[in-house]
Amino acid sequence: MLKRGVRVRLLTALVYTSAMLFEAPAYGQPPAGQPGTSDSAAAAVAAAEASVPASSSPAQQSERKGIERYQDGIVIWETSDDVTVPFLMKFNLNTQVRYLNTTASDETFTDHLGVVRDVNTRNDITVNRTMFILGGYIFDKRLRYSSTVWTSAGAASIVVAGTIGWQFNKGFTVTGGYTGVPGSRSLVNTFPFFTASDRSMADNFFRPGFTQGVWATGEPVKGLNYLVFVGNGLNTLNISSTKIDTHLLYSGSVWWEPLGDYGEPGKSRNMYDDYFASEKMRIRVGTAFTSSREDRFSNLDQSSPENTSLHNSDGVLTFSTGAFATGVTVQKATYQMWAIDGGIKWNGLAINGQYYFRWIDDFDADGPIPIDSTYDHGFELSASYFIFPKELAVYARGSAVNGEFGDSWEYAGGVKWHFLPTERMWLTGELMRVHKAPYSGAFTPYTSGLTGWVPMIQAILAF
Repeated sequence: MLKRGVRVRLLTALVYTSAMLFEAPAYGQPPAGQPGTSDSAAAAVAAAEASVPASSSPAQQSERKGIERYQDGIVIWETSDDVTVPFLMKFNLNTQVRYLNTTASDETFTDHLGVVRDVNTRNDITVNRTMFILGGYIFDKRLRYSSTVWTSAGAASIVVAGTIGWQFNKGFTVTGGYTGVPGSRSLVNTFPFFTASDRSMADNFFRPGFTQGVWATGEPVKGLNYLVFVGNGLNTLNISSTKIDTHLLYSGSVWWEPLGDYGEPGKSRNMYDDYFASEKMRIRVGTAFTSSREDRFSNLDQSSPENTSLHNSDGVLTFSTGAFATGVTVQKATYQMWAIDGGIKWNGLAINGQYYFRWIDDFDADGPIPIDSTYDHGFELSASYFIFPKELAVYARGSAVNGEFGDSWEYAGGVKWHFLPTERMWLTGELMRVHKAPYSGAFTPYTSGLTGWVPMIQAILAF
């Protein structure tokens, strides 16, 4: 006959194991009775624990505690270090819900050729962006993977993307797949942690977009980071491989943080605001350069191109018919852009800025155009301060484009409310004044020619 103490231990183990079989099996299961654990399992474990003598060993108690499931994302499954096949799957989410009203804008604008064009105004509520991300490692902790579903109701677009990478060490990781071209600070692991509701007018005008490619990144020296990239083009998310030309894009970004990390570790590592309000001053200095031979991706008999990544400074698509001369269409052109950025954080205050220089030349057109190249330059600048630490911040921002065919500017002010004790959820209210926006983007607040006051209210969840 088994002794009573042994029988109690066996019964406890049996009940506990049965309860766990009905849970999603994951290394990193939260403690019983905490959010994420089913009521039936919690009750079963509680009953088992009630029958265990008070003399249970510390090892047995520690085993029951488990590990927190939220670890910079939701850990769906993580194996222990001693298994034959190491595996981690983590779930992350970005969701952006926005109210935008541009109806106070002028209804038309005039391009540099004197053509009067419509301004597409809006007054709507959209799920502006949603991203589902599954990622981790498999077979070896150095073999990294991710799978992303990106949607925008505003743009009526869905993109499914993936990556495969190998981390040699902290200073060198190679990855292939979909990503943002690192020609601007806003495309290097910053989304959606901007000061404002979205990227600035100038940043949207100058920056590259998203494409498939191969890149290397790392921090070879403490505080010095880099990302170099070779890809298909400035923005090929919705372009089939049969239309993408044979010219590759080249881009790279380097940034230095000499006084320590610019942000806390984790997904919000590169956020613009000083949410954590460290008393230690931190600074960031960076630069990026991008070069790409671009194709319009459409036949010449179509006036509207599929390549919508380039705009002239008067708000007209570079590859649209009539952008440079009446009835003439540019089929190919070379884009080059250099950006310099900097930032400072201290005790809840954050000031960030970036300057851009862009050249477009080597035009291939179906008729004569009056110029050989265009040169545009501009800047963005933002400042934010937490008047209530980790809760309420006020900010002001502005940007400008000085262009070949016209100048544009904007300024704005807003409030950010982190109503939960985390930097991953916040509400933003912003009012901006725009003058002749040179860019259109369905999931941005801007449309070509936009001139007027624009209010926005937005909620963002990013974990």
